Amino acid sequence: MSSRAAPRLLRLQRRLGPQEGSSMEPTDSPLTTHVLDTASGLPARGLCLRLSWLEDHSQQWMELRTSYTDPDGRCPGLLMPDQMKAGTYKLTFDTEGYWRKRGQESFYPYVEVVFTITSDAQKFHVPLLLSPWSYTTYRGS
Repeated sequence: MSSRAAPRLLRLQRRLGPQEGSSMEPTDSPLTTHVLDTASGLPARGLCLRLSWLEDHSQQWMELRTSYTDPDGRCPGLLMPDQMKAGTYKLTFDTEGYWRKRGQESFYPYVEVVFTITSDAQKFHVPLLLSPWSYTTYRGS
């Protein structure tokens, strides 16, 4: 790698977040997710996801973070406590990429879960149960 490319790569890695399969931040985050592959009965390791926030004034989605689930299927630190604010958020899960890596056809290319946070003092957990042909989500604890 050239000496000019290395700083650009580091900036890109910082912007995108951790590498596939690595955990993000401490588990004291007020917003977490956990993805389970119900077809295999195992955590969905290495699934790419994006967290976005709906800006009030422009009504446009602003991407806050891109990351991957860890070996346990979790993204424990989507937001740090000082980043949490009331508003509408969206988690977008790249289900097509996840299933493609496993040689499996799937029906849903991505799953978007849109939810509202009304209090920045609470914790929010958004689990996703995933198969190639269906998904389920709910507000966890």
